[in-house]
Amino acid sequence: MWHKTIHCPWLHVNAMALYPFILVKAKHNLSNQQLINHELIHFKQQIELLILPFYLFYIINYLVNLLYYRQHHKAYLQIIFEQEAYKYDMHLDYIKKRKFLAFLYS
Repeated sequence: MWHKTIHCPWLHVNAMALYPFILVKAKHNLSNQQLINHELIHFKQQIELLILPFYLFYIINYLVNLLYYRQHHKAYLQIIFEQEAYKYDMHLDYIKKRKFLAFLYS
């Protein structure tokens, strides 16, 4: 999957997928295959939801989780899109065999 990886030292997170760009905070993570794969999983999610709705659902899911868990990190980890990405980011061939809307049943 085509993407452009960009070093962004000002980023407040390790990495972020903004299709078609992967923004990475630390230079050494530019070659971190697990991290890049995690972000590529987000690319697939973004494409399936036509990009903008993905961000809307992501933010809504995070805010609902934040109200429920009252902790940023826990709310973040419970986002449905993050659950799929964390579950499969070590499986570098996952993108090739991933099913449509897989985040719904990960």
